[in-house]
Amino acid sequence: MTDIIVIGGGVTGCAIARELSRRDWKVTVLERASDVCEGTSKANSGIVHGGFDAAPGSRKAALNVEGSRMMEALSRELDFPYKRNGSLVLSFDEKDRPLLQRLYDQGQQNGVEGLEILEAEQVRRLEPEVSENVVAALHAPSGGIVCPFGLTIALAENAAVNGVEFRLNTEVERIEKLEEGYRLITNRGIFRSAVVVNAAGVYADRFHNMVSAEKIRIIPRKGEYCLMDKKVGDYVSHTLFQLPTKFGKGVLVTPTVHGNLLAGPTAVDVGDPESVDTTPQGLEEVLKRAGLSVRALPARQIITSFAGLRAHEEQGDFVLGQPDDAPGFFDAAGIESPGLTCAPAIGRYIAQEVAGYLPAAEKKDFIAVRKGIPNMETAGPEERKRLIEENPAYAKVICRCELVTEGEILDAIHRPLGATTLDGIKRRTRAGMGRCQAGFCAPGTVEILARELGKDMGEICKNEPGSRFLTGYDKDGVTAAEKTNGQCM
Repeated sequence: MTDIIVIGGGVTGCAIARELSRRDWKVTVLERASDVCEGTSKANSGIVHGGFDAAPGSRKAALNVEGSRMMEALSRELDFPYKRNGSLVLSFDEKDRPLLQRLYDQGQQNGVEGLEILEAEQVRRLEPEVSENVVAALHAPSGGIVCPFGLTIALAENAAVNGVEFRLNTEVERIEKLEEGYRLITNRGIFRSAVVVNAAGVYADRFHNMVSAEKIRIIPRKGEYCLMDKKVGDYVSHTLFQLPTKFGKGVLVTPTVHGNLLAGPTAVDVGDPESVDTTPQGLEEVLKRAGLSVRALPARQIITSFAGLRAHEEQGDFVLGQPDDAPGFFDAAGIESPGLTCAPAIGRYIAQEVAGYLPAAEKKDFIAVRKGIPNMETAGPEERKRLIEENPAYAKVICRCELVTEGEILDAIHRPLGATTLDGIKRRTRAGMGRCQAGFCAPGTVEILARELGKDMGEICKNEPGSRFLTGYDKDGVTAAEKTNGQCM
């Protein structure tokens, strides 16, 4: 029996878990994947939105502004990459000026600081590569960019240090209401708790509808992206939006906190909550739409593409708090854009709501800070020298594209909630995220993982159980059974 179970180890679930860890509760996070940050949180724009797009009075609007204001201090506290680079919403037609003005007015009502409408020449001074068709833009200096992996993992690690238990590879199959609390049936046994927090992303409606007659419906909305090399990471300095439609904020062009250039996403409603494949049509649409914002999108520098799903609730706003007929069951559902920005504020809100239902004292020994993995690529000469003197593994480069060393990979494995897969290493250190997309560094990373985890190299997975990276040691030693039946636990 535990006090609180959080379903979902994405950015929302981890933000909630961290806030819950401030009080004397026994908290458990159940995550169906092999690591945190395996769903929507790993495949999004990495944008900290200013807060002008959400309808005034909505939960999205209030939590967007609050989360945006929290992000800079939180990045210092938990040591993850964040930059306030500002955003521009571009207008290409004089007839659309009323729409731009409406966004400005919404932002004013929502409390967004520093908004201004710029004329074409002002926009070009800020962004020389912007399209010659731009006639005006809404400038939001409070907008920013963040590493979605870094944010999610930092929240999770800090929650774990403060006593939260993370149960990975644990899929919730059914929830039953009890006279007191809830029973959760999973693929790894039965859990009971007084409180359940539903932060299950595109699956959140399933769990809500198991316990409440007040039904909700989540529509998975797929977005495809193109990521470009660091050679063109400075092509723009602001996040460039286009005037939004009913499907969202449209295709953007933005720098990333790690120095790449990102374009996307599309917005297509799909029925399959696992549909994260990219398509020729989707990627063509990304390049076509992104090309409207800048003069000559450097598409030849694309190094990878990916797709993610947004959990769109059909009513259009976040679903937060307890249903009337399910006391002790707290939703954090329908968390689509600007959900990444809102996550810290959602965590605070849900924790306060839970405290009103299940009171508990605040911890006197709560650890508010967390130190991230050293980054040899960005470290100065003195810092590099110190790290190498402390551990020579920091002198051994494993990933040349991103200058990731063995020391960084070792840290990623042995820290709280340490990496156990190739993707876990990639999201914590960026090994494999460079131009060659792990073509050269993957074997070395597999070798280190196997050695440090006490496993055979053939047991190491890319991500989920069964995604073995190796099937044998040489072509003569690989049997048909190994090719087809090999599993990774």
